[in-house]
Amino acid sequence: MYKNFDEVVEFATNFRHKLHENPELTWQENDTAKAIREILKMHNIEYKTYAGTGTVGVLAQDKEGPHIALRGDIDALPLEEKTDVAYKSTKPQCMHACGHDGHTATLIAAAIWLKQNEDKLPNPISLVFQPAEEGGHGAKKMIEEGCLKGVDMIFGWHNWPAIKFGQAVCPDGTVMAGNGTFHITLKGQGGHSSQPEICRDPVLAASAVTMALQQIVARQVAPQDTAVVSVTSIDAKSEVTVIPDIAKVEGSIRVPNKEIKEKVFKQIKQITESVATGYNVDVDVELRDRYNATINHEDEAAKVRKVLSETLGENWKSDIATPIMASEDFSYYLNTIPGAFALIGSDDGEEKHQKACHNVYYDFNDKLIKPVSISLMKLANFDF
Repeated sequence: MYKNFDEVVEFATNFRHKLHENPELTWQENDTAKAIREILKMHNIEYKTYAGTGTVGVLAQDKEGPHIALRGDIDALPLEEKTDVAYKSTKPQCMHACGHDGHTATLIAAAIWLKQNEDKLPNPISLVFQPAEEGGHGAKKMIEEGCLKGVDMIFGWHNWPAIKFGQAVCPDGTVMAGNGTFHITLKGQGGHSSQPEICRDPVLAASAVTMALQQIVARQVAPQDTAVVSVTSIDAKSEVTVIPDIAKVEGSIRVPNKEIKEKVFKQIKQITESVATGYNVDVDVELRDRYNATINHEDEAAKVRKVLSETLGENWKSDIATPIMASEDFSYYLNTIPGAFALIGSDDGEEKHQKACHNVYYDFNDKLIKPVSISLMKLANFDF
């Protein structure tokens, strides 16, 4: 038994640091899952396993109220950490650069205190520790294996360094964008750089494709809508006097809904094929769908806003524009049952808490663990 909630927060913070030292990539979170399950066992919290490394703790299953799920994600990213924190990652090219260690620790804090006060809970609660958020469609797999069976609504959150600490956003409707990627291979005929006239230059074609794709947002998407098309890689490695046979262009899109995603994908294919024809090269265009937009349900979003005003104070609401153009597989949950997702600020003025997610100098702000875990418990109808 813990004497007070601050002891729980201290335990969760130390656990967060251990996770940060030992990050695991998408679908490889075996030790992370083991550590989570050991803590649940230690605190007599029953749990079920899903999708290999997914875990769902269960509380007050005999209560009659609405069954509420709270979600935290557990996977890390393939980045080489460059922070100087004492709990720096011990694994090469693996880092908790998005704060999933903090999300997990926050849900652990809520789980422990809810269990200690289980007799006061008015409704069943599921504690969803989800793997493979970083492009692995972990939420989809968890749902397919039944993690939402009997659940009436779900809540989740993400730390956000671009928002001031003590502020947050949780709009009705779209909070985060959908995404997808494009992979273009241009095949020409290489040769000596002194004889471009007898070559079919895929590098020149790749350059033209890159410029042409910028017209999609400017001329194919209505000004009232939101979309991003980013070419993030051009690969045509060769020698300085050699025109190569092949050039590859890759990138990602961010869109607010399925309709605009389909339109942007169609334009990418049409424009690329037209440019390739004009430059006399062959082309293969692969379009990969990733996550749909994360779209909050109104009643649940209103509940989140009420709770945030109680835990963060009357000036809690950030003026950051939404939707945020990053993406989340929490969208799978919100496409299945009612719920809402919030972005909660971590920028307290410290430089490391201002670094964007997916940055090698990023570090989760431990000051979030207490207010957010209290918020999660309130969303589960626990009178903290």
